[in-house]
Amino acid sequence: MFSKILIANRGEIALRILRACRELGIATVAVHSTADADAMHVRLADEAVCIGPPSSRDSYLNVAAILSAATITGAEAIHPGYGFLSENADFAETVEEHGFVFIGPTAHHIRTMGDKIMAKTTMRELGVPLVPGSDGALRDLDAAREVAAKVGYPVLIKAAAGGGGRGMKVAQNEGEIEEAWSVARTEARAAFGNDEVYLEKYLDKPRHIELQIMADTHGNVVHFGERDCSLQRRHQKLLEEAGSPVLSAEARDAIGATATAALKKMGYRNAGTLEFLYQDGQFCFIEMNTRLQVEHPVTEMVCDVDLVREQIRVAAGEALGYEQSDITFSGHAIECRINAEDPETFMPNPGTIKVFHAPGGLGVRIDSAIYAGYRVPPYYDSMIAKLIVHAPTRAEAIARMLRALDECVVDGVKTVIPLHRKILSDPQFQKGDYTIHWLEKFVESLRR
Repeated sequence: MFSKILIANRGEIALRILRACRELGIATVAVHSTADADAMHVRLADEAVCIGPPSSRDSYLNVAAILSAATITGAEAIHPGYGFLSENADFAETVEEHGFVFIGPTAHHIRTMGDKIMAKTTMRELGVPLVPGSDGALRDLDAAREVAAKVGYPVLIKAAAGGGGRGMKVAQNEGEIEEAWSVARTEARAAFGNDEVYLEKYLDKPRHIELQIMADTHGNVVHFGERDCSLQRRHQKLLEEAGSPVLSAEARDAIGATATAALKKMGYRNAGTLEFLYQDGQFCFIEMNTRLQVEHPVTEMVCDVDLVREQIRVAAGEALGYEQSDITFSGHAIECRINAEDPETFMPNPGTIKVFHAPGGLGVRIDSAIYAGYRVPPYYDSMIAKLIVHAPTRAEAIARMLRALDECVVDGVKTVIPLHRKILSDPQFQKGDYTIHWLEKFVESLRR
């Protein structure tokens, strides 16, 4: 096992990793920008190194500074968390070239899954079902028209190197395909420096279902069940559940067996999440995240497993020590992302936290690095906390979350807590009757 780990991230995920290290008896090194000098993970870490000014480019994305911090502190491994450099294959490669252990997948697998077209091709070859569409990048507009005619409208043009909803355009009919093609390529070039796009059938009422897996270096792969991440606004998740209200245990077992078999053939290691669109009883692979997910706590709650601890154990060369049959699922968990945003306009609202009271009680967990007097900086993602509840049933979990939201006090900045209350109180949500398009329409209905 490692004696010291450098945490190459900030905020609640840095604190989450620190806690896992502390319980394993591992010393921690926090890196931080000047804007995060008073951050909680910096205060609690065994050592802290400033790696640059507030801009992410000059600090949390500064590979040379991070490696220098690891060198001078004698860290043996680097945990990237999520975001920033967590899915940067060059970073993973450089970390290991400099003699450190990267707590995550291999650079090869990060690179393969980071290219949407390559990821889909790989999964198709491994027997994982896909959304009908082009076999690879579209060579030109005529090719897009040809594939669209084959799979049927509406279709979705997507950036090959995309993410976060950028470089994605829907064409409802043949008359819209040229504009969708042009806009998607322009956005992709601007956002990712790569204008390659591909085409998929646009599903009108899908759920966004993802599967959490863990693989060691001894050939063992298990999954920890599914998360329903269908509540999204502009392709950004806001609330997640484990398990899905619409998925049976049989369906979970079937897709789990397919996914774990595929990753075993790949020789994958560490944590990963396969994301699917699920409609009419069919799973369609869309992408794989080769890192820890923001919403991992709901899986931890229903499986009673510390996924960060497992990441560290696997990176240290340990075997999982359990099989798929040992993984059990208990009750239901919900996570609400608490963003420092105006709940109506969704504009970021950085500022100083004047009062913070964390909810508590049976089955309530809050992952956050804020405190009274903490200044939410304007330079980074607006998420300041994750509120997670666990209960025997989904109905009880909803009631518990509503109670926890009422207890949660964040004064000094606006948050999306009022919106979460409205979502959880809505009869359609309570019935589990929603798709990836539901939240956009729900938010729009609140403005009328």
